[in-house]
Amino acid sequence: MFVAERMTKHPISVTSDATILQADRLMKKHKFHRLPVVDDGKLVGYFSDRDIMRVAPSPATTLSKFEIRSLLDKLSVKDIMREKVITVSEGATLEEAALIMYNNKVGGLPVISQVGALVGIITATDILKTFIEVMGLPGGGKTRLTLEVENKIGVMAEITKIFADNGINIDSFITCKQKNNLYELVVRLEDRPQGFDDIKNALDARGYKVIHSVNIG
Repeated sequence: MFVAERMTKHPISVTSDATILQADRLMKKHKFHRLPVVDDGKLVGYFSDRDIMRVAPSPATTLSKFEIRSLLDKLSVKDIMREKVITVSEGATLEEAALIMYNNKVGGLPVISQVGALVGIITATDILKTFIEVMGLPGGGKTRLTLEVENKIGVMAEITKIFADNGINIDSFITCKQKNNLYELVVRLEDRPQGFDDIKNALDARGYKVIHSVNIG
């Protein structure tokens, strides 16, 4: 899947000369945690509610609410925004976007087109939602089998043949590397009334042990 398919398109943005108070109201109205800053169609910065908290008076302040609002209204977005913006291309994969977020410890990225225009926002929530959908969790009625397998050529082909020989369709595979050249292989299947004891026995007979089984939904 690609960023362009999962991002929020036509994102709401602010200009660098907007006041902190205006930006804060905009984020609260739309329940955002971050906003891109755009001047004349060009992305010039990025800031979040954490940046606002950084410049806001301490809760222990003796200032009145009116004085706090007046103070924030004198500060502009350009005074607190981050000018070095970490972005991702709309043609990037979700894995690339997730890795950029992980490496830079950020919860969202502005999405840039080939000509450098801001075309969207992709967040960790968007990626988590995609993962849940890929796993087929919203619809329920799934069985998840986990096998521990060696990292060797032909494992996937042999396991899928065992399922095929037993007339079972696989929804998806996910692999996760473990220690000592081992992998956890997660197999998602549609539930069936008779369960999956037969396939577990067939796998075990070929040396593939199911170490975990759960019905989801």
